[in-house]
Amino acid sequence: MKSPMEEAHAMPVTSFFPVAGIHKLIAIFLVVLSWILVHKWSLRNQKGPRSWPIIGATVEQLKNYHRMHDWLVEYLSKDRTVTVDMPFTSYTYIADPVNVEHVLKTNFTNYPKGEVYRSYMDVLLGDGIFNADGEMWRKQRKTASFEFASKNLRDFSTVVFREYSLKLSSILSQACKAGRVVDMQELFMRMTLDSICKVGFGVEIGTLSPDLPENSFAQAFDAANIIVTLRFIDPLWRLKKFLHVGSEALLEQSMKLVDDFTYSVIRRRKAEILQARASGKQEKIKHDILSRFIELGEAGGDEGGGSFGDDKSLRDVVLNFVIAGRDTTATTLSWFTYMAMTHPAVADKLRRELAAFEAERAREEGVALADAAGEASFAARVVQFASLLSYDAVGKLVYLHACVTETLRLYPAVPQDPKGIVEDDVLPDGTKVRAGGMVTYVPYSMGRMEYNWGPDAASFRPERWLSGDGGAFRNASPFKFTAFQAGPRICLGKDSAYLQMKMALAILFRFYTFDLVEDHPVKYRMMTILSMAHGLKVRVSTSV
Repeated sequence: MKSPMEEAHAMPVTSFFPVAGIHKLIAIFLVVLSWILVHKWSLRNQKGPRSWPIIGATVEQLKNYHRMHDWLVEYLSKDRTVTVDMPFTSYTYIADPVNVEHVLKTNFTNYPKGEVYRSYMDVLLGDGIFNADGEMWRKQRKTASFEFASKNLRDFSTVVFREYSLKLSSILSQACKAGRVVDMQELFMRMTLDSICKVGFGVEIGTLSPDLPENSFAQAFDAANIIVTLRFIDPLWRLKKFLHVGSEALLEQSMKLVDDFTYSVIRRRKAEILQARASGKQEKIKHDILSRFIELGEAGGDEGGGSFGDDKSLRDVVLNFVIAGRDTTATTLSWFTYMAMTHPAVADKLRRELAAFEAERAREEGVALADAAGEASFAARVVQFASLLSYDAVGKLVYLHACVTETLRLYPAVPQDPKGIVEDDVLPDGTKVRAGGMVTYVPYSMGRMEYNWGPDAASFRPERWLSGDGGAFRNASPFKFTAFQAGPRICLGKDSAYLQMKMALAILFRFYTFDLVEDHPVKYRMMTILSMAHGLKVRVSTSV
């Protein structure tokens, strides 16, 4: 008599697994194996991270999300075009100026923001100029272009930028006196937020007051910016939004604070306009950007004003200008300050330019420079120097302009910019892109590519922007230096941004020196803007 174990060994395998079941398992295995092999064969020439069926490159991208810009640098330094597959779309990243020109100019209409990008950013940017396409974009750009070309706006901006630069100087002076550590990124964010609200919307919000009041709008705006950026690689964001959980629940809370502030600004401006009209003092209506859009909304007609007739459209205008006028400028000022601290030879050369500029301007204006000894005298000297910084005079600070531009080359305020694809296309380098996907040009990577800037591409060297003959500033192609985009969507506020940055930096680096707090980490955080994850903590001292 056989034991149960012996009987089991004696039984044929088919007693446990029917022949049909075995054949089915083998068939399924062969189908899956064939699918994987076909998929890998189709990707044999693909450049970039490894892609898997269904999930694409999600795992590697999530693993490197905190350092995504440098992760792309590693791939784009080997191949000028890289494709990254994701579950519902694919991203083609480009760093070659020839490809960038094709996307941003030559075949511009084939590469709009697109529905995918709009769906990610709609909660924050709505139908504003950064998120709009087609006729809606053209109307807003036409209006904004008219405003930025206005001499009145330019002159008003010069006064406002000087005013808030002096407020920042006053805060730094007090920090010097108290020996207090300051977060320069936070101060720059406050300065630029106050500035854009004054220039763009005609309101004074006072976040740069000496007591530095809590700014719930800015905190909520930053939180929303971080979360919508995460949507680009989070395949579950729509589910989380539907269930009101996780990051999407926080986004909803943040946007309520953002919208409350924004609609209050709109209501305030509308009330001021109505009051001015009722009193018969039309000349008191401010000619800021928001007021212009309000007027267009009331006018309607062919000028495109009908698009801005409701508060939601005006809300979108406001938030797009906030991200343009606050975040981009403040982050550039922060990276500039960090670069100056870590490159003392550059800082010394800059201070020499500023001192020579001050002496020359004083001679031109026929004024004697105030003595900077003592707190009151120091403040008077700063104010006197600021008064010499007219719109035209700031243009003479060539080395400062080169330093700002070099900062933007390595630390562009918008590190990557995705575009949708309307129809299948072939890029100049032969890369095929498919409708429904996205093409992203990457300013952060482009500034670090040796094939764009030579063997010292990764070095901070402002002199690369100066010609040998007299040190005149030398521009680069906007398709190579893409910090302000290029083609039909090139940044309208470029001159305004340079004006504010140079105004503030001239005052700060003429009168102060900055030292990074020991062991303070300086790294970017993932959001649409290249801001510093931990701020920029420094000790400040006077240098005059």
